[in-house]
Amino acid sequence: MGRDAMAGRPNIVLIMADEMRGDCMGIAGHPDVKTPYLDTLATEGIYFPNATTACPSCVPARAVLHTGLSPAGCGRVGYQDRVDWNYATTMAGTLAQAGYYTQCCGKMHVHPLRNNLGFHNVDLHDGYLHAYREAGVPEGENQKTVDDYLWWLRQELGAGADITDTGLDCNSWMARPWMYEERYHPTNWVTDRCVDFLRRRDQRKPFFLMASYVRPHAPYDAPRYYFDLYRDRDLTPPVCGDWDNEMALARQGRIYNNITGPSDPELIRQQQIGYYACITHLDHQIGRLLLALRERNLMENTVILFTSDHGEMLSDHCFCRKCLPYAGSIRIPLILHGPAAIVGGGGRREDCLAELRDIFPTLMDIAGEPVPAHLEGMSLLDFGEREYIHGEHAFGHLSSHWIVTRTDKYIWFSQTGQEQYFRLDTDPGETRDGAGDPEYAGRVEMLRHILVRELAGRQEGYSDGSRLVTGCHPVACLAHAGDA
Repeated sequence: MGRDAMAGRPNIVLIMADEMRGDCMGIAGHPDVKTPYLDTLATEGIYFPNATTACPSCVPARAVLHTGLSPAGCGRVGYQDRVDWNYATTMAGTLAQAGYYTQCCGKMHVHPLRNNLGFHNVDLHDGYLHAYREAGVPEGENQKTVDDYLWWLRQELGAGADITDTGLDCNSWMARPWMYEERYHPTNWVTDRCVDFLRRRDQRKPFFLMASYVRPHAPYDAPRYYFDLYRDRDLTPPVCGDWDNEMALARQGRIYNNITGPSDPELIRQQQIGYYACITHLDHQIGRLLLALRERNLMENTVILFTSDHGEMLSDHCFCRKCLPYAGSIRIPLILHGPAAIVGGGGRREDCLAELRDIFPTLMDIAGEPVPAHLEGMSLLDFGEREYIHGEHAFGHLSSHWIVTRTDKYIWFSQTGQEQYFRLDTDPGETRDGAGDPEYAGRVEMLRHILVRELAGRQEGYSDGSRLVTGCHPVACLAHAGDA
């Protein structure tokens, strides 16, 4: 495509957080978390409060994002590292073919780690990845070799510096301030690389920039300034329900990286402080990126989309981390901001059910390009009403499937057959399980039948077409994973 044909195309900036809850923004009504820059984007743009992720952990959620397919469509229905990503059609690759210069700064979490998925260039930092740090991993796949941030950190601070220097685990509820100067923090580094890209990009082409931050995913290690913002505040306690597993918490709540949260109230408070500090630090660095766009007179022709791959339970219902079917884990932030000629008037709230698979077709719509016919998402610029979202996660004995609508949610745990039902319109915190309530029996049956239909023909055998089948072996990657 010629230069003149590309001249009027808008630039696109996709800002992606990792493990950020959908309720942890001022615009979402959170009583404690402060996010002035994200609130500004939402107030000036379009805010989607009912956005969700259909497979709430890093690898499958990002596969959904990059392919525009459902978890089953892209073959990744749980977390599993070191499975090749060989997708023929990707978000960045399609935009590159359309004439966009494409750049990612930060987290990819693909395999192999230097698989660029169609981006012209990637400045890589994936956080801490257990499977790529072990001694037996080939040098070309070892994170210590291929992670750009780690190389930079060691050039700045010496060969012994590492992302493990705080002593915090990447799936832990423990928290402490960043031990080095703020400018060395990976959140700052991603913004540094994005700003540098704006300086050195080919200005003859529109650009697609993905600013992919690792935080607020653990470790909760924001710079001290941000810890101090929350240290002396009375923080809202985690949500509790009539179904919480307090026995599991008592048994496992002293294990630092367990799926339960901490049992010690002070450790819960420290967890909240660290998590909220990471969010506000991220928000300020997003503000820095927005400033760089304004200084280069790019805001008037740039569309910005902000989201996350999944949430964090944050001790709600005695749980920590993600992978679970509850609001803290599956609800994600989603904001669209840009010129009125492209996104329509700002200051709008769209209550439709949105999902990560919708971002790929949205970006194609923004670019003025046809949406590949096989994509399973819908453009957020012309969003129709979606009746429900089928979510899932292969997660051992906690493997689950769910049907979520704007008003309620049905959950089925595939290994035990346990069912849960929540009225989200009257009980958004999911405090009361109505699965056994005769009042909801008809609705539960209806949603169960939807799930039976969704799972029919799957390789696991979860459905025979007329009923759900309990106890089938869950797998994280379906047979076609990586090749869709």
